[in-house]
Amino acid sequence: MVREKITVSTRTREWKCVELRTDSKRLYYGRFILSPLMKGQADTIGIAMRRALLGEIEGTCITRVKSEKVAHEYSTIAGIQESVHEILMNLKEIVFRSNLYGTCDASICVRGPGNVTAQDIVLPPYVEIVDNTQHIARLMESINLCIRLEIERNRGYLIKTPQNFQDGSYPIDAVFMPIRNANYSIHSYGNGNEKQEILFLEIWTNGSLTPKEALHEASRNLIDLFIPFLHMEEENSHLENNQHMVPLVPFIFHDKLDKLRKNKKEIALKSIFIDQLELPPRIYNCLKRSNIYTLLDLLNNSQEDLMKIEHFHIEDVKEILGILEKQLVIFLPKNKF
Repeated sequence: MVREKITVSTRTREWKCVELRTDSKRLYYGRFILSPLMKGQADTIGIAMRRALLGEIEGTCITRVKSEKVAHEYSTIAGIQESVHEILMNLKEIVFRSNLYGTCDASICVRGPGNVTAQDIVLPPYVEIVDNTQHIARLMESINLCIRLEIERNRGYLIKTPQNFQDGSYPIDAVFMPIRNANYSIHSYGNGNEKQEILFLEIWTNGSLTPKEALHEASRNLIDLFIPFLHMEEENSHLENNQHMVPLVPFIFHDKLDKLRKNKKEIALKSIFIDQLELPPRIYNCLKRSNIYTLLDLLNNSQEDLMKIEHFHIEDVKEILGILEKQLVIFLPKNKF
């Protein structure tokens, strides 16, 4: 059997943003291309990216509302134009942008008469509202509207069930997905074995992140899923010829980092994200707000640099140093070179 010689282009694949558009505060659009790709590669990437965009990216929503004056979800409150159910539906429409890790509390306390909008919500500093004009309720009389909110960052859907009703609080169906839609298409060019493809990606977001940020986040999540396969130990290959097969030892992330650092594999370090370092939520959020996403980003900062991060304390730096030293055998310099 003679294998045909196939000529493959050695050009480096490049991606470009060919269109960015803001249709409203809650609708962003972006169009991107990736090329050149060999036949079939565009489909592989397009399917994976679309699934990651629609299913893997986290969003922030109100998931629970609590008010002592409300008897049940379908009751009305004297002096308020909307029913409780309508107020809950209006709260569901609010879009947040955040670096939240898990859940946090917020509140609304307004005295009428007047309109209550998203601008009246008192939030922690790491959560912001995309569109402050979102209507919540209209107070017709001089009464107080005071409610407590629970805000959560998650992915996918959260469907309220009868078991969720507790302590006079009311859950809200949450759609955490910040991507409204994602499409891809493929353009082929060339002939025969020289045939290549261009991948076109279209992304619509709800304004909590830009299409570029969505593309970065989806790519990061995909890389994160495949990292274990990059570090499978070759020494286990002899087990294939062993009659008594034993289960493979599960992949342990920290066991590989020291080896990566010693070998100075900078590209691999770019693929390791701080999510995997099991940092406390507050430290993790501070690093992300400072655009530190990967282990390589972290190693490019000195102790002095970390102390300049907003809301960072010396105890936080010591905790990071402890993790790097104890688990990864990596040290950060005290000062910048």
